[in-house]
Amino acid sequence: MTRTTQTSYAHTVLATDDLLGLLGNPGELAVLDVRPHGVYARGHLLLSASAPYWNLELEIDRLVPRRDAQVVLVDDGDGLAERAARKLAVLGYTRVAVLQGGVEGWQAAGQQLFSGTNVLSKAFGEVLEHELGTPSIDAADLKERLRRGDDLVVVDSRTTEEFADFSIPGAYSLPGAELVYRIGEVAQDPNTLVVVNCAGRTRSIVGAQTLINAGIPNPVVSLRDGTMAWLLNGDTLDHGKIRPAPVPTDRTLAQARARADQMASRAGVNRLDEADLQRLLSQSATHTVYRFDVRDRQEYLAGHLPGWRWAPGGQLVQATDEYAATRGAHIVLADWDGVRALTTAAWLAQLGGFQVHVYPVALQPGVGLETGAEPVRVLRAHIEEPPAVDPTELAAWLKEGGTVVFDIENSVAYARRHIAGARFVGAHALEQALAALPGGTRVVLASVDGLLAHGVAQDLRSTGRTVHVLRGGSRAWFAAGLETGTGREGIETGEEDTWYGPYVYRDLAERDAKFRAYLDWEIGLVAQLEREPHVGINLRGSLRAEPLRP
Repeated sequence: MTRTTQTSYAHTVLATDDLLGLLGNPGELAVLDVRPHGVYARGHLLLSASAPYWNLELEIDRLVPRRDAQVVLVDDGDGLAERAARKLAVLGYTRVAVLQGGVEGWQAAGQQLFSGTNVLSKAFGEVLEHELGTPSIDAADLKERLRRGDDLVVVDSRTTEEFADFSIPGAYSLPGAELVYRIGEVAQDPNTLVVVNCAGRTRSIVGAQTLINAGIPNPVVSLRDGTMAWLLNGDTLDHGKIRPAPVPTDRTLAQARARADQMASRAGVNRLDEADLQRLLSQSATHTVYRFDVRDRQEYLAGHLPGWRWAPGGQLVQATDEYAATRGAHIVLADWDGVRALTTAAWLAQLGGFQVHVYPVALQPGVGLETGAEPVRVLRAHIEEPPAVDPTELAAWLKEGGTVVFDIENSVAYARRHIAGARFVGAHALEQALAALPGGTRVVLASVDGLLAHGVAQDLRSTGRTVHVLRGGSRAWFAAGLETGTGREGIETGEEDTWYGPYVYRDLAERDAKFRAYLDWEIGLVAQLEREPHVGINLRGSLRAEPLRP
């Protein structure tokens, strides 16, 4: 085995065997892939989180809040990880390593890569169905049952925003953490069939299994392959609908609490009182502690415990790597109602990789709450402020000519709406794009709120070109009512910057082909996961369900 070597800028280089050893240890470890997110999605280490180099200042404090946690950086073997290591050192991170050879070195050493995003969470859903036999029905069966007027209810376990984008006609919106909490209000008759759907497979399966684990008396199934199958079956979806399930009554809340308590107990979720929580927080210099509030957005905005982040429960299970990149860390969920935090914690405990706790919120008189959105804590590797331009001034520059606007945030969002005349270039390709511009061209970077553009502009000082940022970002441009454009024509870096989900594609034949490829990929995760030794999935808190009767 190749040993680690010390470099001159305070990070180590790890061979594949060294990283495998770290993955097998019980301590904390954050494996961060610093390539563009779309490149990451083509193939990455299973237990790595996406943390693109250009976004590090925006995301690292949330992903890896403890500065002396062990961090391992992964790239394509092209030196990007070394650049990221230098940046993290400036930001105060003290235990940073780089994987020798990047993803190619990992694969050359006989290890496998995984395509897609949130892979472990999606594989978890497939493991549930494979091991527990979570029952399902197909889209044609559901359509026929709806036509007949069968006693059933369709509940959608995606976020409320996703539901508003599209939904099965007549469905209720019950995001993952809300399922046990609210199901008693929409399925009051124990004979009513409950059909859980999402856009694909994972949240349909996890959602159905959540209700099965909760022991509700109703028959429960997932909609096999979700709304992808619904559309492939030739059916249509509603758009712009908002149909939440009602808040539970005292009676249904009591039932939900009893069910959630049993779920959490079976899964081995730890309960913290105030003294326990303070003891845990007192160790935050040596142990990473993530604190999450899993209620819905409006409840969080109206008042939450100071310093606690918002992570709607279903998404915390569906996309764990986007919220907490340090495996082996503690995750504490604030329990406001005796249901949502417990059901979410039960799944996190079975997903593995973290020490999971719930903290029952018992507010005392005088204990203040924070209101509003979670603040984004941006770390800065540079002190100098880049020059900025207001939207109206930029509009005048564009009219004069000699100015180029690069949108650098997200090419999918760019296609939906962007500053008229702007070009999209992923931040990773900006240096090359700048080098191709005629001398004297004014360059302005735009991102959604200006934060990403600010950090990238600072990094680009080394090119010797003055780069401006749009003050307030494209959001300010839109708010000012200035001219906008749509479409993909100005995208110059393909799909490298972000993952393109199947629903992005507008050509129906292309979309349907992407649907089928995605579903095949997800189903295949179980076999691929069997070759991974350090995953940690356990199903001790789950129950097998009875098959659905015809």
